[in-house]
Amino acid sequence: MDKKLRRIADEIVKSSLEAVLPDEAVQRALRTWQPGGGRTFLVAAGKAAWQMARAAVDALGAVDGGVVVTKYDHVRGEIPGIRCYEAGHPVPDENSFAATAAALDLVGDLTADDTVLFLLSGGGSALFEQPLVTGKELREITEQLLACGADIVEMNTIRKRLSAVKGGRFALACAPARVYSIVLSDILGDPLDMIASGPASPDRSTCAQAREIVTKYGIQLSEKAQSLLQEETPKELGNVTTMITGSVRELCAAAAARCAALGYDPILLTDQLACEAREAGSFLAGILRTHAGDGKKLAYIAGGETVVHLTGKGKGGRNQELALAAAPGISGIRGAAVFSVGSDGTDGPTDAAGGYVDYTSMDELTDSGIDVFDVLKNNDAYHALGRIGGLIMTGPTGTNVNDVAVALIG
Repeated sequence: MDKKLRRIADEIVKSSLEAVLPDEAVQRALRTWQPGGGRTFLVAAGKAAWQMARAAVDALGAVDGGVVVTKYDHVRGEIPGIRCYEAGHPVPDENSFAATAAALDLVGDLTADDTVLFLLSGGGSALFEQPLVTGKELREITEQLLACGADIVEMNTIRKRLSAVKGGRFALACAPARVYSIVLSDILGDPLDMIASGPASPDRSTCAQAREIVTKYGIQLSEKAQSLLQEETPKELGNVTTMITGSVRELCAAAAARCAALGYDPILLTDQLACEAREAGSFLAGILRTHAGDGKKLAYIAGGETVVHLTGKGKGGRNQELALAAAPGISGIRGAAVFSVGSDGTDGPTDAAGGYVDYTSMDELTDSGIDVFDVLKNNDAYHALGRIGGLIMTGPTGTNVNDVAVALIG
């Protein structure tokens, strides 16, 4: 491993993530907000829920009660007046259901004078859930969607129809109280009805689209689930005001700024990357090969969210797979590196945020007896990168605005 390149990569990652932490964004969204004359309750859901809730309580001073539901190991302490829950992601579990039941109980008897401050971030689809089918079937359907490579929009189109809170139904449960929703976007283009399956947003997807997705991927459903796909979701919500306070565009801009500060010429390829992880890694490697002889320091930046088709039973995540797939293409190109991270600090079902490779990685893997192509077939990037020091470990960041990949040359 080129230690200097790795230090540069770590610096870019650190600076990028710091720029999209939710504290300032949430407080900025609340500076001119007036909660009204009644009570104010807080509900926060998603990977960044604890961080967002703490920032909101710090800004407001106090609330009349609240519920936070976030991913395991993401609660960092008590928040005055708030009950904090940790639950399953990316597959909901009994703690997801219990936490969401507590939130529904909190907002179940409000008046028109009351306000619900709803803080939403990525991961909420699994964490904030009250299923209309059995928990067992919901988990099985979620696992099918993950395994077949369905993108986040397709997954949410199905899941919101099987839920008592998704697709605008949580906002209906809060009525007649007003809902002020602050959103960290983890979906390309910031579609409010798809972020965490839109608990407080009118739903633009249709029953027909849901049925098409089921047919496309051959998803197995019970008769109950099939009947729920025929029930349309709310298309208008008069009690909701929403502010988007963070997105992948800010993450990419922060990465570009740090690259420039380090002497690279940053080039934003896209902030809407949506393809297979290994294809993205191979593509970025190809770009570096094209420009290897230019004699310039270049940084190519791609933000978005790739997908992984599960063909094996290994351990990894989309960012690790992206990085590992780039290793063969940049082998021997001095000064070349590719790294990719999830802004929430956890990549797939692992404790890594992402992966890093450089021009030395392929040789190191081969010397360790690791066949990169076999590893990719088995979806085992975590262990392969771990052998060569290529895992990027940040711990939970408290935010979630998609992923960013960076390819350096020169």
